Amino acid sequence: MIGNAFRKIRRDVGFRYGRRLRQFNYWLVARVAMIIISALRLLPPDRALNFADSAARRIGPWVARHQVAVDNLRKAYPEKSDAEIEAIASDMWGNMARLAAEYIFLDALFDYDPTATKPGRVEVKGVEHFVRIAGEDKPHIVFTGHLGNFELLPVAAATFGMNITALFRPPNNPYLADYILSTRRSSMGSLLPSSTGASFALAAILEKGGNIGVLVDQKFTGGLETTFFGRPCESNRVLGTLARHYDCDVYPARCVRLPNNRFRLEIEDKLTLPRTAGGSVDVRATTQLLNDVVERWVREDPGQWMWFHKRWEISGRKKRRPATVRDKAA
Repeated sequence: MIGNAFRKIRRDVGFRYGRRLRQFNYWLVARVAMIIISALRLLPPDRALNFADSAARRIGPWVARHQVAVDNLRKAYPEKSDAEIEAIASDMWGNMARLAAEYIFLDALFDYDPTATKPGRVEVKGVEHFVRIAGEDKPHIVFTGHLGNFELLPVAAATFGMNITALFRPPNNPYLADYILSTRRSSMGSLLPSSTGASFALAAILEKGGNIGVLVDQKFTGGLETTFFGRPCESNRVLGTLARHYDCDVYPARCVRLPNNRFRLEIEDKLTLPRTAGGSVDVRATTQLLNDVVERWVREDPGQWMWFHKRWEISGRKKRRPATVRDKAA
């Protein structure tokens, strides 16, 4: 009994100090990030973004996630040489560094004016869709992936008077999460952190005739079995489920980086969602369709996607319960 008591005390102490060490590490990383951000603020936007890109291309190959990105690229492009794979990975690190630096200059970078006669830093393709969604008194779903600066899409939506609530996953680091959330709220519409119960919150917005924006290209543990680049993966069923329940229009949208720190925001025609024999939205087929759209985007410019995410990692938890009516409808 005494031995068990000592082991319990050791576990409790280890947990307590482990948690404090993790919090200190979060704080330290955030402080370093804030120092870098403060230094970048001293530069003009273009110089700051170009510097971040150049630095990330040098540092990226030395971080652990670089190997994850390279492995993923080899799975997606088995026909490409090692040099081609490394070139795409380098572009990815430059893109991610620009995305981080662009938080600082978000308001200055977004200069799109629907009435302007001269093109600015941001151009928009599919203006008619933004206008239509903003003018229709019914719910809509807009989805995108981690491509280019996807944060500019809700800013564009607000420009056209489109009220949208974007679902996002905050960083694990609580100090960085607070900073990013405050930055995003200063320029965008409503934001909804991805957490338990988020799907119910999204449903409540659609129930009231609102619009939601969702990122659909991340691994979702225990999600529907789908494919991406021809390989098995797990995907979140929430968008398909909501589209089926509310029978609302679903629009694909993305951001494309252009030379000289410019951007093209694109919103495409609404999707024709696959249906079951009974006429309702087929959730599984719709979820696969979303993957197919994102894959098309990524193939057009692979260096603008987040390859260090473990998209093809399977949770390994097999569902052993009998199929339910809900499963069959999916």
